[in-house]
Amino acid sequence: MAQDSKIAIYSWSISHILNSRRALGPVRRGEGEGRPVVLVHGNSSSSRVWQALIDGPFGARYRCLALDLPGHGDTPPPAAGPDAYSVPGFAAAVAGFVREEGLRDVVLVGLSLGGHAILEAADALGDAAVGFAVFGTPPVRDGSSFAEAYLADSPLGIGFQETITREEARTYAAGLLAPGSAVSLDPLVEDILATDPAVRAGIARSIAEGRFADEVALVASLDRPLAVLHGEEEQFVNRAYLDALTVPVLWRGAVQVVPGAGHAIQVDRPESLADLLDSFVRDLP
Repeated sequence: MAQDSKIAIYSWSISHILNSRRALGPVRRGEGEGRPVVLVHGNSSSSRVWQALIDGPFGARYRCLALDLPGHGDTPPPAAGPDAYSVPGFAAAVAGFVREEGLRDVVLVGLSLGGHAILEAADALGDAAVGFAVFGTPPVRDGSSFAEAYLADSPLGIGFQETITREEARTYAAGLLAPGSAVSLDPLVEDILATDPAVRAGIARSIAEGRFADEVALVASLDRPLAVLHGEEEQFVNRAYLDALTVPVLWRGAVQVVPGAGHAIQVDRPESLADLLDSFVRDLP
């Protein structure tokens, strides 16, 4: 991607930050009063995937806030137009949310698309954010790196289809979990089918047009701690790709693998995720 294109993307993103929050729906909030933790879901999902984490000891300790990205959950399609359905657009929504909530010393946690959004929001958030944790989120350089970052023969491609059937939604939902997981697919399927179909088309279009940052360079120059987590039974993301990344601020110096978890660790293994995130937050300044 040309440098001037990257500048244009960030200019668009920053110019929309203050207006993005108004397009977001209700926020799920925990009872905790500790350091704020913003939870950002993935493609064709919603804030309810974080409910087990919010209802558990982690949510009792920290001030958890889980939002619905534009076009997902209870958030309506944005008035800003189709560009809102791109990684820079979702990053702007996250940064706008943090600013409108007046959050400081905040930790951002993102799954998949949510992880890409919080990484690309890092510069706009400035010193309001003190740490980032992602899973199911392989930082990519450009379109060609997707083949390295993601596993072949996975149902990931369904997440880029504008129209999907209920059967396809179940296939995609099953891919979010560990193979053979006992977790019910029904809530995941309902979130997928409730998502504005233009979300998936918009993400696919923005990727094809190269409208996202060089995230490999971004994590190589990040100046705040980054925790990279990975479900041992992950069906979408290539673990070897994550291990090969250069991340000077990588928490504990390595990708943290969660046994028995798939792509959506917070659904498969919420207690394990809570323990890891608690340790990460405690390690932050």
